[in-house]
Amino acid sequence: MLLIDNKVVEQVLTMQDCIAAQEKAFAELLTGEAIGRPRLDMYVPCEREDGYYRWGSVEGANDGIFAVRLKSDILVWPKDLASGGTEQKYCIEPGTYCGLVFLYSTQNGQPLAIMNDGHLQHMRVGGAAGIGTNLLARKDASTVGMIGSGGMARTFFEAIACVRNIKTVKVYSRSAENRQKFAMEMQVRFQIKVQAVDTPQDAVQGVDIVATCTDSMTPVLEPQWLEPGMHVVVLTPRELSPQVIDRFDVKIQQGREDLPMAESQLFRKGISGSPGAFVGGTPKEQERLPKAKHQRIQTELWPTYTDVISGQAKGRSSESEITFYYTVGNWGVQFSSVGGLVYKKAKAQGLGMQLPLEWFIQDIRN
Repeated sequence: MLLIDNKVVEQVLTMQDCIAAQEKAFAELLTGEAIGRPRLDMYVPCEREDGYYRWGSVEGANDGIFAVRLKSDILVWPKDLASGGTEQKYCIEPGTYCGLVFLYSTQNGQPLAIMNDGHLQHMRVGGAAGIGTNLLARKDASTVGMIGSGGMARTFFEAIACVRNIKTVKVYSRSAENRQKFAMEMQVRFQIKVQAVDTPQDAVQGVDIVATCTDSMTPVLEPQWLEPGMHVVVLTPRELSPQVIDRFDVKIQQGREDLPMAESQLFRKGISGSPGAFVGGTPKEQERLPKAKHQRIQTELWPTYTDVISGQAKGRSSESEITFYYTVGNWGVQFSSVGGLVYKKAKAQGLGMQLPLEWFIQDIRN
């Protein structure tokens, strides 16, 4: 049994390999070689009167590896009238987080590894942005406008630069200091011209690819900012309004995350960042949860990534179309494919900490 921390994940995992592993796993969904269970969350009141506890899990399997990703968070929703509010989270105290990935062999059931999910999570989400860009953006796309300058924005940047010959990038975030730091760091790291700009509209204007990577609870794009030929990819559905979605000529979702849980009165959709969740607490306690600012995105009729690669649906068919890739879906398979790749590389290189297997197996039938 191998314990793999974030430093080892960062050491062995490249973005190019991260994208390739996911593309392979997504293609295996068509043959049954890969399978995933959509994310499911549970909300329980916590000791904070302005917060809630959220437990989240997702599962997937491919290439002999089964993955379970688990998260334990306290959520709060600070009010910021300028931005419409954000979702913040922590475990125990602000600045610390609990996210783990457990890997098992689908050949004999053996527990294989426990790993921190931090760097893996950023890489697999950034990789999804690269997959969608590779699928839908114009082949000659060379300019990017980014809204957001945090950790996810960094992996979005890296993934997009992996699949297109990017020459210039504009970035906006609410903190002038953060966007300047991001611009300098990315320019040095990737040798690409990166400019920090003062408004989100400035970031979007005149670019080929638009990427939003924020924790905003309200939309960050305006429909009139979108131009013919653009490709758009976002971190969360909260960053989009129905009016922006109406501007997209092609809408492709990574996978389907809907769960048929309507028989339970405790099951709700669209709570904060959860596609689906069971919600506990009294009616008074549930008032802490944020109210939806706009109607939930209806993706039921949108084609998926596998629909496009199998020829059942079209992707971009003209240079002038505005395309959109919805990175929600196939999360379980992302963790089995990328987590499995990390495990195999770490094991081959003698990295990680060995834990006694007997800690995780028993001789009492369960």
